[in-house]
Amino acid sequence: MNTPTFTAIETAAALLAGQVVRTPTLLAPRLSTLTGADCVVKFENMQVTGSFKERGAYVKMSRLDDAARSKGVIAMSAGNHAQAVAYHAQRLGIPATIVMPEATPQVKVENTARFGAEVILKGETLAESQAEVERLIADRGLVLVHPYDDPDVIAGQGTIGLELLADFPDLDCIVVPMGGGGLISGVAIAAKALKPSIEIIGVEVESYPSFHNALHGTARKIGGPTLAEGIAVKHVGKLTLEIARKLVSDIIMVPESAVERAVDAFANHQRSMAEGAGAAGLAAMLHSPKRFQGRKVGLILCGGNIDARILASIMVRELERKERIISFRLTSDDRPGFLGRVATRLGELGANILEVMHRRTFLSVPAKGVSLDVTVETRGAPHAAEIFAALSADGFAPQRIDPNGIVMPWVPKGSEPAHSEGG
Repeated sequence: MNTPTFTAIETAAALLAGQVVRTPTLLAPRLSTLTGADCVVKFENMQVTGSFKERGAYVKMSRLDDAARSKGVIAMSAGNHAQAVAYHAQRLGIPATIVMPEATPQVKVENTARFGAEVILKGETLAESQAEVERLIADRGLVLVHPYDDPDVIAGQGTIGLELLADFPDLDCIVVPMGGGGLISGVAIAAKALKPSIEIIGVEVESYPSFHNALHGTARKIGGPTLAEGIAVKHVGKLTLEIARKLVSDIIMVPESAVERAVDAFANHQRSMAEGAGAAGLAAMLHSPKRFQGRKVGLILCGGNIDARILASIMVRELERKERIISFRLTSDDRPGFLGRVATRLGELGANILEVMHRRTFLSVPAKGVSLDVTVETRGAPHAAEIFAALSADGFAPQRIDPNGIVMPWVPKGSEPAHSEGG
């Protein structure tokens, strides 16, 4: 396979004109305040199927000859690539077959099938699905639309780099999520051709350091659950690896907590849906802020297909981290009016009660005692400290219940031991 050139990306841009959304790139003042950098965001979550994958899929399929089109295309994916191939295959009148692991969430199966693709559930893992893809290619003569290791796909994704620098030519760097490497390869080729001084920085989650291993010869463990499943790739592309080796200056690995924080930040500060992989660039800035301080940074919100239940859970977890929601346990003699006194006092303190659990059977509670587990909404960490101080002064002896359900002494936020910045 030949490495796509800047000219190939310009040609891909002409092919894509009017076929995919020319997504906006906007200044993000609130994210800039949050990170200490000057942030701009490319909103690829505004594509019809919710991700950048449409670009490469369309370029690849639009170049097929009549014989290949009549046989049809095939792709292996559990998410965004599947929907992108199915959608544009339907628009181009090309039969599409999508192989997905058997455990793929039903909503993703339905979203792919509604574009007219034949969906085959096969295998417990993507590797087993790949074996089915190879069998079907041999049996039916189908054309593979690879999710990342294909020159046409890379050229299609590279059009994002053209648009980014057309909108903001003064960018110092672009931070790009890395899965198989198709997105960062295309963006790097385009951006470096337009502005050789620009820095291209990749982002991986800590549990899937595939590019880091390949580029640095390390053997960090790969695998496990992650919110950023869109970049949870065990094997990088051969072509994308060589491009990354030449053009990507750094890779930042981020923990799950940073990805959650970034998803929450996009929802709260930009009012925009970001899936875990789509928020990975912002996660890198939140995890390593000194790396970007004072620079003009381009972020690609590359996908917004996040389950509503997962998004709700993330936002609640972030409220707990910020102590906007806190839980605590009170223990007292079992006397009439105890619950009423607590509720009244919390109201006086400006806390909104979300949940109450009344217990008498804990062995840690005296036989004539009662414990009360209370979850309240606060105005933030200082308000939470004020509530605990007042309850302590009132003789309620509150104990903190952390997000893992562990009862512990109250420690005001900000007085914990300092942690060093990750990299």
